[in-house]
Amino acid sequence: MTLNSRWMIYGANGFTGRLIAQEARRRGLTPVLAGRSDEPVRDLAATLELESRVFTLKNPSEVHRNLEDLDLVLHCAGPFSRTFSPMLESCLASRTHYLDITGEYQVLEALQRQGPRARQAGITAVSGVGFDVVPTDSVAAHLVHGLPSATRLRLAFRGGTISRGTALTMLEGAPEGGRSRQGGLLVREPVGVRTWRVEHDQVRYVAVSIPWGDLATAYYSTGIPTVETYMALPPAGAFVMRGSQFAAPLLRLRAVQKLLRERASRVRGPTAAAMNQGCTIVWGEATDPVGRRATAKLLGPDGYRFTVETALAAVKRVLTGDAPTGAWTPTQAFGADFVTALPGVELLQAQQGHFTL
Repeated sequence: MTLNSRWMIYGANGFTGRLIAQEARRRGLTPVLAGRSDEPVRDLAATLELESRVFTLKNPSEVHRNLEDLDLVLHCAGPFSRTFSPMLESCLASRTHYLDITGEYQVLEALQRQGPRARQAGITAVSGVGFDVVPTDSVAAHLVHGLPSATRLRLAFRGGTISRGTALTMLEGAPEGGRSRQGGLLVREPVGVRTWRVEHDQVRYVAVSIPWGDLATAYYSTGIPTVETYMALPPAGAFVMRGSQFAAPLLRLRAVQKLLRERASRVRGPTAAAMNQGCTIVWGEATDPVGRRATAKLLGPDGYRFTVETALAAVKRVLTGDAPTGAWTPTQAFGADFVTALPGVELLQAQQGHFTL
């Protein structure tokens, strides 16, 4: 980062935004902390001795005013299906680099259409610079490098507990059911319609198909036309997840959504001890039409610690000019080895199926 760089964490008072802000300050960085909630934002900024700004994303001119003196925004306030567009539009208008930590495939897909506008504005725009796609995107890129003829990609992850914001985002998307990418097209399907058995340290998991961000990012990063994404669960959890497809119509009811939103709002996220002890596992498999197979497994820290590391690394890369202008996936912007250079990350890779998942 240059000495004169000015950047913002928007949504700094949220669970993940707070973690990033605290670590940034520990490293001697001085982001502006911002968000929609006056007292929480200002209290955190006072504690960390940082500048604060409070504004919503409802008024474009107000957002523009708060961004026009900044070089970059790290956007951490979800659900991004609601907040992505107004923040990106303001970044394009103010020529401010845009990063976010979403894992919502709809947002990641939408960003890809903004490449020409981002290049015209002279900014770098990258969605998904957290756990919610950086490690999986890296695995996808390494697999296609090992098997360029691949036409099908499967990615599974296991990453620990969730925060209030993540719970609310998952709740909002639940009524829409599942998705996969087949032949380059996003296809609607029930959650859990596919399963994939994976293993780590002799512990077996049932990976259940879910609509994850890599349905967009892995497709654009690799060009592989069929992409399926999975969450690895113990057998009992997989059974419950597969059964959730029958509840989808109920989840669309306003009264049910209200009840579940109240429950989700009570989620407080993992403790520091849980994050320090937790880990992330990503499994990947690429296959081609004649049966060749490449596999990989990535190991890293707890998902929230992972997000702190990847988000701050992405901020540094953009502010030092080490990223192209335009709208990109993480590996398109920073390279397939971006994640493997971070502390506590290990990538195990094999070609032609010689590696046991």
